[in-house]
Amino acid sequence: MSPATTRIATFLEAQAAEMGAAHNTLMAYGRDLRAFEDWLAAWKKNDLLTATQPDVEAYLVACDTEGLAQATRARRLSSIRQFYRFAVDEGWRRDNPAIRLQGPGRRRALPRTLSETEVERLLDAAPQVGRSDAERVRNGALVALLYATGMRVSELVGLPVAAAQGDPEMLLVRGKGGKERLVPLSPPARAALAAWLAVRARDKRRAASPWLFPSSGRAGHLTRHRFYGLVKQIATHAGLDPDTVTPHRLRHAFATHLLANGADLRVIQTLLGHADLATTEIYTHVLDARLRALVEAHHPLGTARRETDAER
Repeated sequence: MSPATTRIATFLEAQAAEMGAAHNTLMAYGRDLRAFEDWLAAWKKNDLLTATQPDVEAYLVACDTEGLAQATRARRLSSIRQFYRFAVDEGWRRDNPAIRLQGPGRRRALPRTLSETEVERLLDAAPQVGRSDAERVRNGALVALLYATGMRVSELVGLPVAAAQGDPEMLLVRGKGGKERLVPLSPPARAALAAWLAVRARDKRRAASPWLFPSSGRAGHLTRHRFYGLVKQIATHAGLDPDTVTPHRLRHAFATHLLANGADLRVIQTLLGHADLATTEIYTHVLDARLRALVEAHHPLGTARRETDAER
């Protein structure tokens, strides 16, 4: 198996675990990426990990020349873009050669996220789901930490217990490519973490583990797949459609809600651990409503300003 093929397999596994991608979606991703990989090998004598933006552009032209339908070409570009976004996050590449390319007649899809109300319902429901008091406290801490920090699921479940000792205000997270970053904890997240640490310390088996969220499985800690299933259970308990709730959408919600409430895009980039600001720019769609409200409230010709003046 070539290095590029191995990376495709890793990408597909992550899409299934973190994004909750359906089987048919994963099959389409795989077909699209292998077709691109084959074309690169035949025409450019390189592979997915070394391809440049001109290579991607040339491939799209080749697809058009081949007579592929517009929807098929748009889907292939989407698959390539998703793969390179993941490659940047994983540290395989420093750039996304497809990030600035426009699809054939289709706008770049916005990330699916959750509203603040939906997240509040998940936070309330998490400590109520579990087979034991310990599991319920653990689940409350997991969801609270994920939303408070915007960590990737792999970063969350793989946290060492040493990172959480001493009631920290910040967590040191080891991200993609071994890069470390500090993420602040909100008071509710600190309280949920402290409650879990207290429960964890009372169990000899858990207390002996080096992981914050121990498990009896081979990894020694809670897996991404298991956490994905837990989030579905919590969503159902919260009265939400489990098909619309995934761990990755909680990460999207973290970024979207920060930006909507005035956070700087570069700060969000740092918190998410994105190597390239262009990856973080997918969240700028939430600025539209806030900018419109600012204009309406403060511009001399804004509706809110005119109504206030008329009342005087």
